[in-house]
Amino acid sequence: MSIIREHTQATLTDVWRTINIDLLQEDSSVNFDTSTLRPPGSVPDVSEADVRAVTARARQLLRSGDAEGALRACLESPVYDNGGANTEAVRDAALQTVVEVLQSIKASDMTGVLRAIYDSPGGSELVDVLMKYLYKGMASASNPSTAPRTPTRVTPQPTGFSQIAPRPGASAESTGAAMSVLLSWHEKVVEVAGLGCIGRVMTDWRRV
Repeated sequence: MSIIREHTQATLTDVWRTINIDLLQEDSSVNFDTSTLRPPGSVPDVSEADVRAVTARARQLLRSGDAEGALRACLESPVYDNGGANTEAVRDAALQTVVEVLQSIKASDMTGVLRAIYDSPGGSELVDVLMKYLYKGMASASNPSTAPRTPTRVTPQPTGFSQIAPRPGASAESTGAAMSVLLSWHEKVVEVAGLGCIGRVMTDWRRV
């Protein structure tokens, strides 16, 4: 019994899992620069002015009733993470524009808009971009500090001016509304583009 006890104590105190196995694997990412896997210049720099221009164009198309054109304008100019000029703020601004367009499209028009984009030349890639934004939006919606914004309430004042302020509890309400919209679009994208769309998005190194 004493031998077993001594052996157990010695085993518990031994630091036997100190070897970095990744160093022994030739295919491990620690043995080569993963940035070399990306084609040089494949992700262009996008400025805030570029995002504002896309936002203005999308809003103009929405006002004219062209929901498909508004969504297409956003998807044709995705802002990918290139580790450089495409900062988190620029990519978040692009996400806000996409979410704004998605929220402006009626539920009854979702399938028709998606089908028109998917059936057009290069439409499959555009729908994949949309799926990337949907996943990014879902991740942001779970974090209140980065959740997609929704329009605030305009409160009339006795002075004749209006004060813009969110409703009590509007943060949680808007977050839930945004998540509901994103989930509805996710369902429609899978319905139109199939499950392969999810696989392509998950394996693509480009992140919006």
